[in-house]
Amino acid sequence: MREVPALTIGSIVDMAGVARAKVMPAARTGVFEEVGAGVSPSWNVFCSDDRIAFTDSFSVVGDLRLRIDRSDLRDLGGGVSWAPATLHEQDGSTAAVCTRSALAAVVARLAADGLDARVGHEIEFTLFGDACGGEWSAYGLGAVLGREDFLKDLLRNAERAQLHIEQVHAEYGVDQFEMSIAPSAPVQAADLVVLARILISRTARAHGWTASFSPIPAIGGAGNGAHQHFSLTADGRPIFSGGNREHGMTDAGASALGGVLAHLAEFTVVFASSPLSGIRLRPDNWSGAYVCWGLENREAALRFCAESPSNPHGANAELKLVDPSANPYLATAAILGLLHIGIDNSAQLPPEMVVNPSTLTEAERDERGVTRVPTDVGALVQNFSCSSAAKKIFGESIVEALVSVKGAERETFSQMDEATIVERLRYTWS
Repeated sequence: MREVPALTIGSIVDMAGVARAKVMPAARTGVFEEVGAGVSPSWNVFCSDDRIAFTDSFSVVGDLRLRIDRSDLRDLGGGVSWAPATLHEQDGSTAAVCTRSALAAVVARLAADGLDARVGHEIEFTLFGDACGGEWSAYGLGAVLGREDFLKDLLRNAERAQLHIEQVHAEYGVDQFEMSIAPSAPVQAADLVVLARILISRTARAHGWTASFSPIPAIGGAGNGAHQHFSLTADGRPIFSGGNREHGMTDAGASALGGVLAHLAEFTVVFASSPLSGIRLRPDNWSGAYVCWGLENREAALRFCAESPSNPHGANAELKLVDPSANPYLATAAILGLLHIGIDNSAQLPPEMVVNPSTLTEAERDERGVTRVPTDVGALVQNFSCSSAAKKIFGESIVEALVSVKGAERETFSQMDEATIVERLRYTWS
């Protein structure tokens, strides 16, 4: 007999990348959608350690409504359902600070110019608990078999919630796994990141473990990434294949990627700016630590995947520096917005990096215009706050909130040593 849901969860993701939620009895799901649950504007300026980075616009005064999208309600099992939510003003209008709505607006602007995007997410996580640790082989068969009951339950739970997982494997770090989600429309794809983390966390708890999505879950351990793959069509034709540019790109495809690279330093605060992100973004860590692009180059921030018989979804690009502390709605909105800007401005795509950039001398990298992805949070905040592209893509409210949160996090965590930060934030994004 199918279990009748007892409660409905609706969640958003804040500027620190943390999911915040409200819960209603399942019988009030209609109210949750049509009226919503009240939330303070301060929800938009919570930091990763739950301190609040108040601004003139975001304080204890006022009220917003968190309203679920009931058309995408998912069965989590155990009488629990979940749906993504958006933020609204009390008059019903969309709140300017709503990150899910910001992504929807970017998608609408693309559509107005005949552009359509698909996005696929990779989710890395690390398990902790009494039974964790011990023997482990990176990408190992034994590692998978040692956690097969967990993986089988996870896949069953995903099937019930209609989350389409393409593959899962043991990663480099001990008790670290990576899961690939099938590509879909951008807003739904970001929703599925939240859903996937919920399912991973619930399944882990059922096995007596806790899942960490921290960029650095343990001192000396492997970092967790949250890579995004994306493709784009113009009037129904793919722009990353079928052309006469590098690896089959069209002129529009090359300009789109050129737009991402040209503004990458301005938007790193969106992709990877938690107190732990800079530790992960180091060379020879497959984190995309260099501002460059290359065919299947895992040390480049932007990895290109050409059309081939081994690539069933067609040509696409992957932004590797994104980590799990990023708000998936904002990260996707930034990527798609920069692709759009690149096409509009006929941006130039720099020469391809065909080797690991860390094997070059500093002079050789300078000659090729290859720089490190910036990691100083103060500089990241400054770059973003002065970015006209950021205001164009997100609007003033989101920029204000994000700058306040990241500035406050820098002030708090710059006084702590690495080990303390790792321990304190291990489960922040779980």
